Amino acid sequence: MKPIIGVTPDFNAGDRKDMGGREPTYFLRARYARAIEDLGGVPVILPLTGDPALQRRLLDGLDGLLLTGSGPDLPPELYGERQRYTFRVMSRQRYAFEIAVLGRAMKTALPVFGICGGMQAINVALGGSLVQDIDEQLPKALQHRAPGSAAKPAHSVRVAPDSLLRRITRQASLRVNSSHHQSIKAVAPPLVATAVAPDGVIEAVEAADRRRHPFLLGVQWHPEYLFDRYAVQRRLFEAFLQAARRG
Repeated sequence: MKPIIGVTPDFNAGDRKDMGGREPTYFLRARYARAIEDLGGVPVILPLTGDPALQRRLLDGLDGLLLTGSGPDLPPELYGERQRYTFRVMSRQRYAFEIAVLGRAMKTALPVFGICGGMQAINVALGGSLVQDIDEQLPKALQHRAPGSAAKPAHSVRVAPDSLLRRITRQASLRVNSSHHQSIKAVAPPLVATAVAPDGVIEAVEAADRRRHPFLLGVQWHPEYLFDRYAVQRRLFEAFLQAARRG
């Protein structure tokens, strides 16, 4: 049986010209769904409902949960800070839904894979915090909003030994693409950082206790751009789907 993977979309409440204008609209780049489908899963785009009973019903029908990237930022109030910069903030519909379903996924050990903003959402939902803008707050950091195509590797990351990520990639370092202006500041207590860029920016987190959460992984880069050309990026999705099948 192919595993059913719930995929979170972005949401336009009616103020985004790039996402349907005034009409409330779900938005998802097709490459997320294509990666799941091409590698043997069934992607299901999740409605961002605030109804706890429906959230439970949705999660009960899934074998895995994919938290995707987002253009807008998580509101800094979620991690106890005021907003310091003028970047667009994520809709309440999206962040409230993702935090709620992640909590349920943690209780049931549902496999969870977070990509870019999805990794940041995992960290914040579990009690961590973010660097609100790398350029302003970490002036010696690399250019993490790489110029040019986001489909090309931009820098290396070092992968921690004895980590889930090392087991999946089978590499001590790898090249990744980069398209983000925020990063993890304080790692949430249930997580550990398992990949860092040369400048120290955290590039991956996973569950500290893999016995309780065998597959809870977030990466800051975008493997959905790379999976069809780079075997190491493809292995991330393959490992996620394998965990979903076992679940």
